[in-house]
Amino acid sequence: MNLLSLLIALGFATTIFYKWMKLHKSKRSRLPPGPTTEYPLLGSLPEFVKNKNKPTFRWIHKLMQEMDTEIACIRLGNTHVIPVTSPQLACEFLKKQDSIFASRPDVLSARVPSHGYLATIFSPSGDQWKKMRKVMVAEVLSAANHRWLHPKRCAEADHLVRYVYKQCQNPLKEGLVNVRDAAQHYCGNLIRKLVFNKRFFGPGSGDDGGPGIEEREHVGAVFTILFHLYAFSVADYYPWMEVFDFDGHKRIITEAVNVVRKYHDPEIEKRAEMWRRGVREREEDILDVLVNLKDSQNNNPLLSIHEIKAQLIEITLAGIDNPSNAVEWAMAEMINQPNILAKACEELDRVVGKNRLVQESDLPELNYVKACVKEAFRLHPIAPFNPPHLSTEDTVVGGYFIPKGSHVLLSRPGLGRNPRVWEDPLTYKPERHVADGVSEVMLVDNELRMLSFSTGRRGCPGVLLGSTMATILLARLVQGFSWKTPPNEPRIKLVESRGNMLLAEPLIAQAMPRLEPQVYIEIM
Repeated sequence: MNLLSLLIALGFATTIFYKWMKLHKSKRSRLPPGPTTEYPLLGSLPEFVKNKNKPTFRWIHKLMQEMDTEIACIRLGNTHVIPVTSPQLACEFLKKQDSIFASRPDVLSARVPSHGYLATIFSPSGDQWKKMRKVMVAEVLSAANHRWLHPKRCAEADHLVRYVYKQCQNPLKEGLVNVRDAAQHYCGNLIRKLVFNKRFFGPGSGDDGGPGIEEREHVGAVFTILFHLYAFSVADYYPWMEVFDFDGHKRIITEAVNVVRKYHDPEIEKRAEMWRRGVREREEDILDVLVNLKDSQNNNPLLSIHEIKAQLIEITLAGIDNPSNAVEWAMAEMINQPNILAKACEELDRVVGKNRLVQESDLPELNYVKACVKEAFRLHPIAPFNPPHLSTEDTVVGGYFIPKGSHVLLSRPGLGRNPRVWEDPLTYKPERHVADGVSEVMLVDNELRMLSFSTGRRGCPGVLLGSTMATILLARLVQGFSWKTPPNEPRIKLVESRGNMLLAEPLIAQAMPRLEPQVYIEIM
């Protein structure tokens, strides 16, 4: 009895001591600055709801500017949301204390497309995440597989030039090209070719080789999912409210995921059955690789059909948005600054010439073209924040107390446009990335002065593929065609969409072939 009493007293004393230490720590290291108006139990949720149409990410950035801070704490319900625009603090979160911030929060918008966290990007830390990340790094996005899939990337780069060339030749279009369409569907075509070994789910649109109804629906659903991922749904902070779906996020994202699955699932199920029956003998794409992975212990399939479906949705989401957005913005900026466009053309003519199309093997020598892509990543990121990092324990960062359970959001525009870091931060200036004798421009910034691809345990395993896609896309457009504004339009309007970070209007530009005629004939 005495021993039991001692254990109870010890447990009670430990609990009291832990709470005292936590309170003492929080007092010694205060929370980051936040809104002056907060409500009991609700925090800033009333302001958050009231500003839903702004949208929320713009409200957060405006709030931080008004407070003149590079880190903030906005309490939504019981959750501390910590947006960050400081590269130094970002490095502390993702590098120095990476082990504490390597998990993800459980939110509806991530749970639905990942089939309940069966894949990599959105999954909380744990065995499933470790398993799927190992698959992605070692089996799907390895350097060997990158080389193996090279012919498919070449085929889609050729198809891009062919498609734009046919737009130029169409007298009804007068050389006007929808660059957003070309960029997004190049990325969509390429991901489908890498994953399913097919450019189109349907017949396409006919003679010009453009996307058909199926591809437009597929890519449209992908962007709908992307624009609602981690989009500050009320249910993210009050899970019991998910059933009411007040902001409609659940319905919207579920419908979009179902559209993507309408095209993915039959392909996956058919392919798995072909391998089961022994009809297919040779691996040709990423889907084949995933279906054939074996458990080293018992030689059974390593991945379930549900894991494969979830992972292929994630690959599709990750592969289409970033390169297409960066190149559309880069083209818009370069058309408005003809000297930049001319300098990129000069580099391509010097390295490649006009008698052949630029290839991936040329990219290491195209530093200025890569700098144009990198500058678009810096100034015009596709997403306002990276996927949130969940703190798994109390800690202190930059002298501020970060409670366990906080959602840490690194701001892409906040980092890339930080005036303390970048001179003239709102000006598109590729030269800033080739200064000081840089031997080769890389699209990543390990010091997190910008976020093209993340770093640390949650760093993007597809850096090589994403960098290659974005650079060859811009290089082919710039090398293959001369570009200018449409007739009677002196400049491209560089206006950001209110609801997301795309150009407010798709980039329409006038294109004209600039290479020797046989170059285009060879890819027809």
